[in-house]
Amino acid sequence: MNLTKPLEARGGIIGEGREPLICTPLVARTRQALALELAEVQSLRPDLVEWRADFFEGIADAAEVLDVARQLRSDAGDIPLLFTVRSRREGGQPIALDDAHVASLCEAVCKSRAVDFVDFEMSAPAAHIAQVRAACRSSETRLVLSFHDFKATPTAGELFAKFRHAQDLGGDVAKVAVMPATPEDVLTLLAATQKASRELGIPLISISMGAQGALTRMAGWMFGSSVTFAAGQGSSAPGQVPVEDLRTVLAVLQKVLAPK
Repeated sequence: MNLTKPLEARGGIIGEGREPLICTPLVARTRQALALELAEVQSLRPDLVEWRADFFEGIADAAEVLDVARQLRSDAGDIPLLFTVRSRREGGQPIALDDAHVASLCEAVCKSRAVDFVDFEMSAPAAHIAQVRAACRSSETRLVLSFHDFKATPTAGELFAKFRHAQDLGGDVAKVAVMPATPEDVLTLLAATQKASRELGIPLISISMGAQGALTRMAGWMFGSSVTFAAGQGSSAPGQVPVEDLRTVLAVLQKVLAPK
């Protein structure tokens, strides 16, 4: 149907052009629990796996994080791995790392070549964005530049500006996730996504969170969002739908939309 732009990693197009790609988060707090969680998630056959490292209790130990990332990369096989340290200001877990330490950790993870994507927030200082972008370029890691608002949904114009800013900053993927207060907020996010998909040159990830925004996780791809996040053993954000439930909905939508 070609409603979304494909993501590339590991020498090819992820998911052979399927839309949307399904990404499942890992949110376990220990190394042993992460291994078990990944094994469970693999059985669900996601297109990508996201390690939300801000949940990891050893986040302050860079050597440990790198070692775990390498192990996850080995265990994940052909499934691309996304590395994320979400800041508390954008809905992440409280961690004992400031912006500079997070940027340095992301840089080290890129240099290790243990992951395929790194998610970094556009609200970080410009120097840190440049630092992580350079590390991504030198290691052929894809950079997801993201914006999260867990309190509200900005206007459609503001949301489109966030998508465009991610592209202007050199992101390979632009991600916007916001919280709706009304059904109209969900439509605002979808309209901004469709406009950005038509006018910008990079893949988009767009999410309206919570129960009201669940529609975007199931139908956002119809407006240009290339990836949707679905819960495996645990959820990393409000409103994530279990993988198998999501696939059921996607199958119905895609059957209806298929050319006759």
